[in-house]
Amino acid sequence: MPLDEEQRALAARVSNWGRWGPDDQRGTLNLVDAAAVRRGAAAVRRGVTFSLSIPMDQHGPQTGRVLGRENPKHTTLVASYAFTGDPGDFATSDDKVETGLQSATHWDALAHAGYDRLLYNGVPADTISMEHGATKLGIEHFGPLVTRGVLCDVARLKGVDWFEEPHAITGGDLDGCVAGAGLTVEPGDVVLVRTGQMHWLRVGERERYADISPGIGLDAVEWLHDHDVAAIANDTHVFEPYPCPGANPFLFPVHMIELRDVGMPQGQQWDLDELAADCASDGVYEFLLSATPLPVTHGCGGLVAPTATK
Repeated sequence: MPLDEEQRALAARVSNWGRWGPDDQRGTLNLVDAAAVRRGAAAVRRGVTFSLSIPMDQHGPQTGRVLGRENPKHTTLVASYAFTGDPGDFATSDDKVETGLQSATHWDALAHAGYDRLLYNGVPADTISMEHGATKLGIEHFGPLVTRGVLCDVARLKGVDWFEEPHAITGGDLDGCVAGAGLTVEPGDVVLVRTGQMHWLRVGERERYADISPGIGLDAVEWLHDHDVAAIANDTHVFEPYPCPGANPFLFPVHMIELRDVGMPQGQQWDLDELAADCASDGVYEFLLSATPLPVTHGCGGLVAPTATK
């Protein structure tokens, strides 16, 4: 089932195709300029850091619902191995991880989703192949991402620990969070949205974490576009409300419009709880965000270990 007329009208209103040239592969990340980086650096007051990533292990969020996407498998290759056979000589240990690029805390590349056989900026969908991956719009085009981050704690705004239903986060919700924090979202900022959904993964209920979830709603897409946000991430498995509202629970219209039309990268499975608690305690909801993904050539997603510094 394709997008309906109203959704297609939204896609046309928020389209950034051609805004940064016909060959652009970075989308709204182009908004992160020197002023945005300096704004992020100026947000550091106490020098306190927060890790925003979940552990990469077999207890991760993947349930098998997404075909082939598995939790990270860690294997030790050699343990304290001495090449000469003499334990007094140099000894080394090595290991590897087998995992999908979106299995844990990650960014979606612009290649991740499209419709009508087109990706962002009119790139044909067949530039992605099983043999070569995303030959355009891959995660390697992301580049370094250091800018100001702004936390929108929607769960706290609504007075809940988490949502019992697939609440669709609106532009009004984001306005309420930003106004409450006394901030103005500026071009090149990255917005992080906390819903409280990470609770379910933390207590080991990964099916609940994945299968009944709040997320970024279609109403928020225009808000993000109009505020020239560089990228957005949240603490959920699906990113948008799931099951998706409407007749087709697998449509994922926010993915379709935000990645394909707006050209805005989106992040999922970010752990924002510790950061949110600190923001609530001191009333400061801005910080320096460092969130550069692994530059896997032709990757449709990128694992990331983001850090917020206040």
